[in-house]
Amino acid sequence: MEQTILSISGKPGLYKLVSRGKTNLIVEKVDETHKRLPIFASDSVTSLNDIAIYTESDDIPLTKVFSNIFKGENGKALSLNYKKCSSKELRDYFANVLPEYDRDRVHDSDIKKLMQWYDILVNNGITDFDNPANAGDGDEKEG
Repeated sequence: MEQTILSISGKPGLYKLVSRGKTNLIVEKVDETHKRLPIFASDSVTSLNDIAIYTESDDIPLTKVFSNIFKGENGKALSLNYKKCSSKELRDYFANVLPEYDRDRVHDSDIKKLMQWYDILVNNGITDFDNPANAGDGDEKEG
């Protein structure tokens, strides 16, 4: 993802970094509102490029998982209704996307969150998952 896309703890959705101030960040909501707001040091902010998913061997960057979903869905939003499907359906779908994911450490809520994020990104035209500009070192793990 060329842009710096952020998750902010306690705030729903995803945000794009617009600019940096002396004591804050200015972010814009990644949705139809494009609402801008300041984020301060007391807010817990994580770049999606810094998140990885646990697997049986090495952890896989979230952008790689998004890329796998994007290819599997032929560049469209998710075909699975992740909000209403059963745990088995959710895990079966995710196993097709990332067969080696760690079934003990990746929870249903983690899968639903990344699917929600994927839909937000695709529905707003952010689909360059294979180009993780500003990528971090992957120290932070999700799920």
